[in-house]
Amino acid sequence: MRLNKNQVEHMAFIIIKNLVKEGKVILEDRGRIVESINSLITDDFQKEDQLDQEVREILSKHMEKIRKENIEYQTMFRMIKTKLAKERSIVL
Repeated sequence: MRLNKNQVEHMAFIIIKNLVKEGKVILEDRGRIVESINSLITDDFQKEDQLDQEVREILSKHMEKIRKENIEYQTMFRMIKTKLAKERSIVL
């Protein structure tokens, strides 16, 4: 499930709100930190989108073999994505 921009901003706000409430952090500029967390989450989503596109390109090059051997596309997609994410230290 993909989050929209407002949901990501809200999630960043809630993360900071809870950390402050629990006394885990003391902040001078809450807005700046919320924006930083928002950017980090958005960047991670973009990395995952790029990874998805790369996996689709890899699979498209092997579609004939996938069809011939009756391999399930989604299973292969998850396997390749997981392998590439691990190699590139991308957290899914």
